[in-house]
Amino acid sequence: MRLPRDLSGHELIRLLRRYGYERTRQVGSHIRLQSSLRGYVHYVTVPDHKTLRLGTLSTILSDVADYLNIQRSKLERELFDQ
Repeated sequence: MRLPRDLSGHELIRLLRRYGYERTRQVGSHIRLQSSLRGYVHYVTVPDHKTLRLGTLSTILSDVADYLNIQRSKLERELFDQ
């Protein structure tokens, strides 16, 4: 699946709420999210940019997929196939 090229940080944060991620703090242009869905706390930092770089988005998605113990391709389908 091809990743969206125009996804903003705020849009990604909105999408990650489905998996229990909530905004905990912001330092400069970076927003820290946390989820305790699987019994332990997991943190992800999302840049507050108008358009996320593909490498940054890819890394965040891989980290979230590892935490949720699902394949990254499944996570991408759940987030972006609408």
